[in-house]
Amino acid sequence: MSYCSALENMSEDKRAIHKPYHDLQYGFPIDDDNELFCRLVLEINQAGLSWETILKKEATFRKAYHNFSIKKVAAYTEADRARLMADAGIIRNRLKINAAIENANTILLLQKEHGSFKKWLERHHPKTKEEWVKLFKKTFRFTGGEIVNEFLMSIGILPGAHSSDCAVYKKVLKAKPLWHVS
Repeated sequence: MSYCSALENMSEDKRAIHKPYHDLQYGFPIDDDNELFCRLVLEINQAGLSWETILKKEATFRKAYHNFSIKKVAAYTEADRARLMADAGIIRNRLKINAAIENANTILLLQKEHGSFKKWLERHHPKTKEEWVKLFKKTFRFTGGEIVNEFLMSIGILPGAHSSDCAVYKKVLKAKPLWHVS
């Protein structure tokens, strides 16, 4: 079975960490707003680090951020910020923590206006990567070009998560990523 070259070129230990995400999540559409928020927070936290670091810490991120409940994170207080800064199980970066909280509040507003974060994303589709980056920079905190590109590829809005000869590529197509159905 053929996989994306990045996965095939990894050591067996690294592949064991990356393969579940590659095979079951990367590039597949996400319907749940809390999971979309999760992916955005994880992508933001990956900035300057390896994706492997994030994958290893995903469970502790989920615990620290109340399983990425948008409503709970939006209501975080200074005590929560201090708790997150002290949590060695996540990335302890004040800018990234503040971005998660501010972005949760932004998503609450988008949900109120558009019905859901997912619907907001769908209403803006299709856009080029550059147009998406501009929109995200205007709307969210800590969202540069690479973060936006990876976030949108990882949730099936932009193509490129898998090479066309990857065994997972056809599964992603069957899941109807937004870039394919437009």
